[in-house]
Amino acid sequence: MNMTKIETMEQFEGITASKEPYILFKHSTTCPISHGAFTAFQEYRSEEQAVPAYYLYVQDARPVSNKIAEHFGIRHESPQVLYIKDGKVFWHASHWNITKQALKENMK
Repeated sequence: MNMTKIETMEQFEGITASKEPYILFKHSTTCPISHGAFTAFQEYRSEEQAVPAYYLYVQDARPVSNKIAEHFGIRHESPQVLYIKDGKVFWHASHWNITKQALKENMK
């Protein structure tokens, strides 16, 4: 399962410079709902790795998390997953809507 942790604005800017599709996961390390969603995300990634995946811990990278919300015009939530295609949010979900099945159905 290949996922890259984002910790800096420079990393985020590098990712957004790419025109390739990618997945962003915003994880709260103190929220049980986020723990469940992150587990579903990891299960999905253990089977599907065609699209690069990035994650951040909201508590450790709050400025980056806020920049993601501002950049894409999507209200911040955690947990939150965003599927970026052609530089735009193609699909996003939060909280209990982040499931392995939902990820499979929408990451196309």
